Amino acid sequence: MASSPPPKEVESSEKWIEADLDPSRRAKWWYSTFHTVTAMIGAGVLSLPYAMAYLGWGPGTMALVLSWFMTLNTMWQMIQLHECVPGGTRFDRYIDLGRHAFGPKLGPWIVLPQQLIVQVGCDVVYMVTGGKCLKKFLDMACTSCTPIKQSYWILIFGSLHFFLSQLPNFNSVTGFSLAAAVMSLSYSTIAWAGCLRHGQIDNVSYAYKSTSPADSMFRVFNALGQISVSFAGHAVVLEIQATIPSSPEKPSKDPMWKGVVCSYLINAICYFPVAMIGYWAFGQDVDDNVLMALQRPGWLIAAANLMVVVHVIGSYQVYAMPVFDMVERMMVKKLNFPPGLALRLVARSAYVAFTLFVGVTFPFFGDLLGFFGGFGFAPTSYFLPSIMWLLIKKPKRLSIKWFTNWASIIVGLFIMLASTIGGLRNIVTDASTYSFYT
Repeated sequence: MASSPPPKEVESSEKWIEADLDPSRRAKWWYSTFHTVTAMIGAGVLSLPYAMAYLGWGPGTMALVLSWFMTLNTMWQMIQLHECVPGGTRFDRYIDLGRHAFGPKLGPWIVLPQQLIVQVGCDVVYMVTGGKCLKKFLDMACTSCTPIKQSYWILIFGSLHFFLSQLPNFNSVTGFSLAAAVMSLSYSTIAWAGCLRHGQIDNVSYAYKSTSPADSMFRVFNALGQISVSFAGHAVVLEIQATIPSSPEKPSKDPMWKGVVCSYLINAICYFPVAMIGYWAFGQDVDDNVLMALQRPGWLIAAANLMVVVHVIGSYQVYAMPVFDMVERMMVKKLNFPPGLALRLVARSAYVAFTLFVGVTFPFFGDLLGFFGGFGFAPTSYFLPSIMWLLIKKPKRLSIKWFTNWASIIVGLFIMLASTIGGLRNIVTDASTYSFYT
């Protein structure tokens, strides 16, 4: 009788040892906390009270809580799927897991566009945000100084990344991720503590804003999309987990999950107080950036803007590292480019220059991301992890896991449609105010 063929994807135990000797796989569990916090929490936290103003206490709170739990569940699934094949195979990239779940030909077409929309889109927004906050900081710190165009501040912020982008891997930017995580916690605390100290404005109202039915619907869509995509670090989670050493006895999923739980707790500490207290203080009159409603003390608001700058420095690198990896691998395999410093200089400098050019040219890119982001954030954080779990793990039909994943898929599809429609409406209504190279 003929013996059965060996499993196709089983690899020797030397693979584990070789991986552990790789300097990029020396990360500790708390590194994943820094990276995930940096990837997930952005300056958008300051606009959560504004989203609450269009949803109200009940729906707004429910949207925050459900998004927190649903994305934590899909994050757990991604971590489990990182090593779902016995024998030492690790899916170090989102696209690798996509190939395994959907097939080698279909997988990249399903996963890669959404992942790039998130990563490249966020990096462009971080360019603009960094420049804007640098300008705000100087305007508040030096009222007698000659104003400088926002475009120049974006160029100053972007020039820093030509140097930082030459750092080789995720582990080398851990210090920046730590600083970014601390800054996100700091300016979030300033926001909610400042609102608490300010107290409620006179005649505060929590009634829904009086607008036309169509306008209200679009703004509710925007608010739901804004809250839901605030928990979007999934586009880089496998790349972060790839930096953690793993063995059959001590798989990387355990320390990675520990780090992610800590990052989600930090996320809750940042998001929920800012959203709730900011809305409590200003009601339907809250500004789209709650810091702008505080004004005083001026030095503290200026410091908060500088903290945002430090945060987006780290965030840019966290989202850029997987893109660097993908571009460099393609140049080595397809163009026979020798790996090394020259490759990094060419590939990474070109990427930084591209995101810098788009940020300077289209400083209103945030509205564009609201439109295109619907195609990226919702799939990578909500329904792609759930679809891949159903395809790979095949949970029993009508089981809790089966229902949970289908709920994530349905919610994710709704978020994608709502964010896209709301973002398109923003572009149409705000088009007359757009200006290039401001």
